[in-house]
Amino acid sequence: MNSFESDMKRAFCSINFFIALLVECVILCRAGWESELFRISVPVLASFPYSTAWLNEYQSGFVKEYLPRCGRKSYIWGKLLACGISGGALPVLAGLFAQCVGIEPKGDLFLLFFSGVFWAVVAATLAAAANSRYVAYGGAFVLCYMLVILYQRYFKALYCLYPVEWYAPEHTWILGDTGILLMVGGFILIVSILFYEIVGRCIEHV
Repeated sequence: MNSFESDMKRAFCSINFFIALLVECVILCRAGWESELFRISVPVLASFPYSTAWLNEYQSGFVKEYLPRCGRKSYIWGKLLACGISGGALPVLAGLFAQCVGIEPKGDLFLLFFSGVFWAVVAATLAAAANSRYVAYGGAFVLCYMLVILYQRYFKALYCLYPVEWYAPEHTWILGDTGILLMVGGFILIVSILFYEIVGRCIEHV
């Protein structure tokens, strides 16, 4: 099993993933898609499955044993991709569950996936930069909250930076949903490069 397959299995089979999924399902069923609670839960819960995986291995010293088996690039990308995919899949799976019990989504599940990917990768990058798992769980929430405040109180014209617009757009975007995917995808790419550089420097001499 290569690094990516191993990381994917660990991400989706982790207790953190199942707890976060359960919480998200409860939020959707009790509060609904348009609730403030759900909007805030997306960046928070997306960070739960695997955003601290690399940091845990680095702090415990396990990376020294595992890294020689898979190589530096494979190791970093395996952690990053598993983090992003599991974080994106979490709200989508909760959304599918909500649909099964008769709660229709007020947004696009495909766009919601990319929103979850972004927040999961942001959490992992912040954790790596600060060398703290607490920053992973709180950092994405703080950034999301700042963007919400900036949009709602100061810059209504910058709706493209309003996180809810990324999966439940209320404004007309250039290129429609494709425009949203291009923008969020660009954000994901930028943050992924930062993650790669930060982690790469940390394990350069391991």
